[in-house]
Amino acid sequence: METKNATLLTEFVLTGLAYQLEWQIPLSLVFLVVYFITIVGNLVLIALICNDSHLHIPMYLFLGSLAFMDIGLSSAVAPKMLVSFLAKSKISLSECMIQLFSFVFSATTECFLLAAMAYDRYVATCKPLLYPGIMTNRLCIRLLVSSFVGGLIHSTIHIGVLFRLTFCKSNIIHHFYCDIMPLFKISCTDPSINVLMVFIFSGSIQVFTILTVLVSYALVLFTILKRKSVQGIKKAFFTCSAHLLSVSLYYGPLLFVYVRPGSSQGDDQDVMDSLFYTVIIPLLNPVIYSLRNKKVTDSLAKMLKRNV
Repeated sequence: METKNATLLTEFVLTGLAYQLEWQIPLSLVFLVVYFITIVGNLVLIALICNDSHLHIPMYLFLGSLAFMDIGLSSAVAPKMLVSFLAKSKISLSECMIQLFSFVFSATTECFLLAAMAYDRYVATCKPLLYPGIMTNRLCIRLLVSSFVGGLIHSTIHIGVLFRLTFCKSNIIHHFYCDIMPLFKISCTDPSINVLMVFIFSGSIQVFTILTVLVSYALVLFTILKRKSVQGIKKAFFTCSAHLLSVSLYYGPLLFVYVRPGSSQGDDQDVMDSLFYTVIIPLLNPVIYSLRNKKVTDSLAKMLKRNV
């Protein structure tokens, strides 16, 4: 498209969530509380893992890293969303790129971390005697570093390619944060290459990590069903069900928004899906993993006793 005579936009307006005007204050308070609990809950989980030597094992190192990325994911989008409840939320092009980079980095890293956690549970359940030799601290660190590097590379690729686009159609972004799909809709440069790259890279990462999770837990399921110990089966199901619940809640909306080749759904549907995995899931993860984990609850009880 010819853009020589068009005015290139460098500032955008986020429309935020669609709601009735009378719900403005209640919704802003609800999401403020959600954001506060998300930050505090994940920080407490990280503090417990750092301070309790009994939690210095791969499973909890992965869990602490997941909590750290939940803080990053929520903080990348929630502040702007809270502002949009009280006033027109404007964002510059540079701020938009930074927000999008933070979001893609956090979301991608979480995908890799969930896959690493599934592999860890597979080794712990299916090969318990070999677990200390397989899941060493060195391997754990390598998986953690690989997850963060993968997230960094993926976000850098999308932001780099995004700079080829120019924006002159509209300065209205129909979302509560600067997401990549709404940006494509207001681009006056053909975004076909960008859309293809999102589909290929995001799709490949999600297919790889989902397959890792499914295969790992399928092997775990077969292993625990072979056991004759009812208590052992209950314990394994209890541990793995928390991971599967978190994975299912996280991947469902993510796949729907970014990997489907086309959709007749409106913008509101995508906004609600995005709200779920950027705001709600970071709140639920500490609850899912902490309240269902005896070691974490025991560590929390010890910390509260010391402070009280």
